[in-house]
Amino acid sequence: MEKAEIIEIVNSFLIEEFELDAEDLSPEAHLMNDLEIESLDFVDIVVIIEKDFGFKVKNEDLTNLRTLDDLYNYIYDQKNAPA
Repeated sequence: MEKAEIIEIVNSFLIEEFELDAEDLSPEAHLMNDLEIESLDFVDIVVIIEKDFGFKVKNEDLTNLRTLDDLYNYIYDQKNAPA
């Protein structure tokens, strides 16, 4: 899966589910500070990732996700990891 496709899907659900503005969704945007995504919101994000991308998210992986680009890269790495 291409990174551009991942970015499009992630941005789409952030706009739809969290009512964020598209212009706020830059790769360097901090998830909690800039986008105001709270810890409970990560539960929804995990559910959406698992549904849309088809892999299980480990809780310990979430602690390393600080920016939107971290989230894109995490999904990209998981989708493109050797089986």
